[in-house]
Amino acid sequence: MENNLPIHLQEVIYGSSDSAISKQISKLEKERKIRKIAPRLYSSNLIDSPEEIVNRNLFSILGNLYPKAVLSHRSALEFKPTSTRQLFLTYKYTRKAKLPGVVIRFLEGNGPIEGDIPFSGELYVSQRERAFLENLQTSRKLGPDSKTLTFPEIEDRLEMIIRVNGEEELNKVRDQARSVSEELGLQKEFLKLNKIISALLSTHPSKILKSPVASARAFGVPYDPARLELFEILFRELNQQEFKYIKDKNISIKAFRNFAFFESYFSNYIEGTIFSVEDAKQIIETQKPLPARNEDSHDVLGTYQIVSNLTEMCIVPQSTGDMLNILKYRHQVLLAARTDKKPGHLKDKNNLAGNTAFVDMSLVKGTIIKSFDYYQAIKHPFARAAYVMFVVAEIHPFLDGNGRVARVMMNAELVNANQTKIIIPTVYRDDYLGALRKLTRQKDPNPYIRMLSRAQEFSSTIVAEEMDDMQKLLEDSNAFLEHTEGKLKIKTSANKFL
Repeated sequence: MENNLPIHLQEVIYGSSDSAISKQISKLEKERKIRKIAPRLYSSNLIDSPEEIVNRNLFSILGNLYPKAVLSHRSALEFKPTSTRQLFLTYKYTRKAKLPGVVIRFLEGNGPIEGDIPFSGELYVSQRERAFLENLQTSRKLGPDSKTLTFPEIEDRLEMIIRVNGEEELNKVRDQARSVSEELGLQKEFLKLNKIISALLSTHPSKILKSPVASARAFGVPYDPARLELFEILFRELNQQEFKYIKDKNISIKAFRNFAFFESYFSNYIEGTIFSVEDAKQIIETQKPLPARNEDSHDVLGTYQIVSNLTEMCIVPQSTGDMLNILKYRHQVLLAARTDKKPGHLKDKNNLAGNTAFVDMSLVKGTIIKSFDYYQAIKHPFARAAYVMFVVAEIHPFLDGNGRVARVMMNAELVNANQTKIIIPTVYRDDYLGALRKLTRQKDPNPYIRMLSRAQEFSSTIVAEEMDDMQKLLEDSNAFLEHTEGKLKIKTSANKFL
């Protein structure tokens, strides 16, 4: 038997040619301690459905009933039944077999060869290269009834190998597949595979590629498909909702620049560049860094230099080239004093925030370019601002300064449309970061949209001609407090706080 439990306690019990075991199974079945759930299959589990039992033990069942069978074709890459509950195995004959909840499609062919992977009992799995070749065989059926994945699905899997482990790994796949094809007589399939890999590596024309991800790789602009999925989710939700138009009331140059000072102050505070308001005022007024904090002071100066410039803040991208150039220019100004962070240049090594890995450096340019399709389809300025801010924050295209650049890009969209800019005050920092994380990790855009909407509503109440008056409004709103010390308050037209 499969384990050391007494036979009547095993969830899956196999019929046996051993007469003693066969008699024991028959006796237990008559006593209703076990039940038959399929030919040659019994179970001591009298509660769950046969489908549930088989699904839970599927691969061990296959390994026991069909020794030396190979989980092959699409099943070797997906490791699960198709949506029509079919699983494909290469075995010594071609036929169908039914188990509760799943149809086993046996395909006559070679048993396990060197490199195939022992899986469960005597079941094997086609090694990666064999599986790719099998999936390039001709299939008479389509969709979930087909033994093979589609060309775009195969291309996406090959592209992922480059994205994660580089071109060298894909070349190893090709070399191993060549050897496997000779052993299994799959030379025609190898020619197909070789064409796809050559296209992905841009060594041959790439017109054969069907997958957009793979095609982008072949044309030198690979992108991160998981991030594009996130951007699409946000885009769809932004287009489902109706947003207010909130006109900017700080219309004089003086009021605009005073607001820009606090915008710069809070944007740097979020990133851990912490000054007192008075020290920050001194840095801006004198245009000189504090002697003991040269780089931090320049971060505040650089941010202010951008966000206080009305002309600069009216510039929004009209093309993918604009998007890249604007991002690089603003990053160059913002981080001018931090030469080790390569201001104005896309990152040349990958970055993390805690356990969050941002877009791989090799995929940054392509992901920015692909994100532009959704950006240009958004019309409302708040929706555009929300979208572009998340895109930049999620891609993290630079070694440092990404959050600040993202918020600059957000507010430029609002300035361009004469809308109220958004300040994220210290007291609201955790709400802001939490909403970003929820969208990134749980694919839920609504907390992010609500958070930014509230931040803009709050920001629309910070209207004053004089710096001190603006600071007082912020103090009354708890803006300078830590989130553990208070909550953001929004002043209504009736001079009450919400």
